[in-house]
Amino acid sequence: MLPVGSPFLPIFLCVACNDLVASGRDRKPNALVQVAVIDPHKQHLVSHACTEIVEANKDPLFLTGVTFPSEYPASPETLVKLSVYDAKDKTQESVSKHFLLCMCVSFLGSATFSVGDLLRAKDERLTLSLRSSDGVCTAGTVVVSHLKMGEMEEVDVDQITTDIPSQKVRLAGCSFKPSCCKAQKSLEFIPINLHTQRMRVTCPKKTDAFYDIVTVGAPAAHFQGFKGGGLQRLLSRYEAEKKSTAYQCIYYSPEHTAKAQEVLNIMSLLQPLITRLVDQLLQAAHEHSSPGLRDALKHLSDKTEQFVHTLKDELVKSALLALHAAQPGYVSKNQKSTRAQSQHQEPLSLKHQDTIPHHKEYDEEEWDRLWANVAKCLNCVIAMVDKLQEEDNTKQDPVPEHQLADVITSHNPGDWREQLCPLVTRLKDCVMEVVEKAKRAMTFVLLQEAACSIPQGFLLQQRRDIVFSQALAALACGFVMRLYAGMQDKGFLRQLHLVGLVAQFESLLSTYSEEFGMLEDMEVGISDLQRVMFKITEAKSDDLSDLQPLVCGRRDHFTVEVPLPKLVFHTLPEEIKEGKLLRVFPVLFNVGINEQQTIAERFGDISLQERINQKNFETLEAYYKSLSEKVPLECLPCFQTQTDIKELLETLGQNVVAKKKKNVEILWTAGTICRRLNGIRFTSCKSAKDRTSMSVTLEQCALLRDEHQLSKDFFVRALDCMRREGCRIENVQKNIKCRKYAFNMLQLMAFPKCYRPPEGTYGKVDS
Repeated sequence: MLPVGSPFLPIFLCVACNDLVASGRDRKPNALVQVAVIDPHKQHLVSHACTEIVEANKDPLFLTGVTFPSEYPASPETLVKLSVYDAKDKTQESVSKHFLLCMCVSFLGSATFSVGDLLRAKDERLTLSLRSSDGVCTAGTVVVSHLKMGEMEEVDVDQITTDIPSQKVRLAGCSFKPSCCKAQKSLEFIPINLHTQRMRVTCPKKTDAFYDIVTVGAPAAHFQGFKGGGLQRLLSRYEAEKKSTAYQCIYYSPEHTAKAQEVLNIMSLLQPLITRLVDQLLQAAHEHSSPGLRDALKHLSDKTEQFVHTLKDELVKSALLALHAAQPGYVSKNQKSTRAQSQHQEPLSLKHQDTIPHHKEYDEEEWDRLWANVAKCLNCVIAMVDKLQEEDNTKQDPVPEHQLADVITSHNPGDWREQLCPLVTRLKDCVMEVVEKAKRAMTFVLLQEAACSIPQGFLLQQRRDIVFSQALAALACGFVMRLYAGMQDKGFLRQLHLVGLVAQFESLLSTYSEEFGMLEDMEVGISDLQRVMFKITEAKSDDLSDLQPLVCGRRDHFTVEVPLPKLVFHTLPEEIKEGKLLRVFPVLFNVGINEQQTIAERFGDISLQERINQKNFETLEAYYKSLSEKVPLECLPCFQTQTDIKELLETLGQNVVAKKKKNVEILWTAGTICRRLNGIRFTSCKSAKDRTSMSVTLEQCALLRDEHQLSKDFFVRALDCMRREGCRIENVQKNIKCRKYAFNMLQLMAFPKCYRPPEGTYGKVDS
């Protein structure tokens, strides 16, 4: 955090309320908080942001936090007003972030504080009494906390940010979620039983070797359940339902909605600025000041050109067309001609059609003409100013005596304003007309996002956020671990910035019952990790608090900043030090191994598993092709087993299409390829506790056998020892306070033999 007194403080606020009193004593309030900043210059409130609504709760905790806009950066003197409302009309909730005034709300109370007071408070946390409108009654309390999100440079955020998983994790107040809490709502954004594990192998005659792996419960929305399936099925069903409904909402991507908000923000800034510059231009004309006229015209030209450039965006034109088409009775050119033909052929049916009011036919080129008119008006103003100044310069030249009387007669200082006034008025009118249409279009885009997300879409997006948050936490953990492990490996660092890293997720979920839905969730969550990039930065200090990764961005694109100590940072290649974004290629391979998978293979459907494995094999193969084109394969790590990676890929390709039950060779081969490619390895099952332990220990013993001469005669003994005494049984103890894997004898009969734990280490317990 920057010291108090700095002109700009990167502040992120978390808000909660206690003991709220609803407008009706017999009900609990549907609470929301509006945040306003008090303008230090004009001493008036500037509405800034609004939280989500927490229904029927006297003690709401709001998951949405608040950042400060660039035009009102936070300083210790900044005053913030929090106003708490009771939202009675829940039908408007989805658009409340943008249109609080449209809602049916009642005011409960408000509180004001300064940023300096918050930063000086114990734990940077304030508890404030909410005062009613008369300033007498207390309506409860509001608790505001400062979350240290790290220094933010050139932040351009003017709305509540809800998309960053790290914020939600901080609000939950917990960093480890045991397997027994997988369905706990307050922890749903936190990954299940996330751990890193390193096996170090020492040998007197050789350099030590180590092998890393990350274990995590399958990223899934356990609290919401899997009755209707997981994300993959729910999203497909939702899209089909949208297409079949009578009302067709228009889907706009996160990039489009972000662009619409940006256009609205720019217009709200530029329109009043253009108006002020026009007034300055007229004032300079009135004063007959050539320097003032030139200066005002230059600024007016710059801002008007910026204004026009913003509105030339294709999104504005397409949204205007969609807005017209969405109005009842709208008739396009094509429909009009079709209608005329129908009128000739079916006069009786048209008698009813003619009673439907229809809007003026919309010309797609109309929008281009509108913003072009703004540019034309500006050109007229520029031409007039040039003409006036040219005449003025001419008048300042020596004039023959016989022409002097005519010059005196025609010269009038007030003429400049009179001649400019009609032109700048026309410019202002054109700007206003364009602003009104563009605002309607961009508001339509934002409303479509809301319309398309109620109610199923909103719940699906929430589910997707939950799954993605868990997957992102695991990926960030694995990336940091892999980065530190490869810091001295020049080949690895070259691969990192030229191509990126493969992140291979191994899953042991079955394709039956609830685990089928979990796998559908996990597939979407891992696929969404393609939107994540990593950036290496220099840490402000070597303190642990300054070395924590920072997540920023929106749903369509996230960046994870990984700070490194100064001395370490300066050993990196220049491309990485200069901030090049580093890619990760997530791939998922799944093979179910338990008794439920036996049922799925005999009586159910394993097409989901087959499709996942085939699709991700193609991704892995494409990554290898890209890597071999950009990086010499000599840069990859050396292994005792000299099997060529290309040969391993061929083996994997054969296995993913083979009709073989519980074909765990898919997992073994994919894991081997990942390590040979310098990748990041993850292993998952439902809770990352039991089946995951069997897989990790099997992989470690296989590495000892293949790379470090572990005798085949000792393989099973080493495997049993790891499972009985190693860190995996400690992980079980940490999760459920019991040193027993959650298997019974009947279940283990369905497992491949190499995945069965030794006698005495298992027993059916709650997981």
